[in-house]
Amino acid sequence: MNKLLIVLLAVQLAGCATARTLDAAKPGAPVVYAGTRLDVYAMNGGCCAMDRFGAEAPSYPGVDLPASALLDTLLLPLSVLTVIGVSFQATGGL
Repeated sequence: MNKLLIVLLAVQLAGCATARTLDAAKPGAPVVYAGTRLDVYAMNGGCCAMDRFGAEAPSYPGVDLPASALLDTLLLPLSVLTVIGVSFQATGGL
């Protein structure tokens, strides 16, 4: 049972719209709830996800929607800070 859950989670994250939009870096693309918005756009028959979001929509957006909504909610504080122009100059190491 645990192996099935791990495989399901890995497949879900590989096609997750939120994960796809995080590294899209398309100027003018939505940032707040971007993955959820991409799923809804695809479910409503949107034709040009790459042009609008900078990422391809998942193959099964209805299946991806709950996970994207959860991850977008967890990342909401960072998304809002990004939208208002706060940048993080984070570096690794000591």
